[in-house]
Amino acid sequence: MASTPNSVTLYTDGACSMNPGPGGYGAVILYDDGRREELSAGYKMTTNNRMEIMGAIAALSHLPEPSQVLLYTDSRYLVDAMSKGWAKKWKAKGWQRNAKEKAKNPDLWETMLALCEKHQVTFQWVKAHAGNKENERCDRLAVAAYQNKPSLVDEGFGKF
Repeated sequence: MASTPNSVTLYTDGACSMNPGPGGYGAVILYDDGRREELSAGYKMTTNNRMEIMGAIAALSHLPEPSQVLLYTDSRYLVDAMSKGWAKKWKAKGWQRNAKEKAKNPDLWETMLALCEKHQVTFQWVKAHAGNKENERCDRLAVAAYQNKPSLVDEGFGKF
């Protein structure tokens, strides 16, 4: 008998002061057994889109075993790239969006695609700053992470 994966709900958000500039992500992990965890990190120089993706990567990477995940984010970029298959298409084309334009953030998309092989992830868009308690918490975590003298270096920023 195959085991049923754990059911986990994630909320993630990214924020950036200026764009590019100092940035951070925040994530709330809600486990099916009632446990709750929060993650955040700040980076010296990055972009908002990179922080949106990195928040989701951090949360998915934190899960100890393969899980069935419902991931809420206010990033249409993240939701559409994963739900509409854009990231898979970019990868198949050698990280090209089209004949003339390279895909941005291929390092992060590569990691995200691998995590989605491990976990069964459903991406759900949620409107930002609209009163969703967990999305608002993620935003506060992300902003606090970059406002608190971030020391981390986003190794992929500016390389692609």
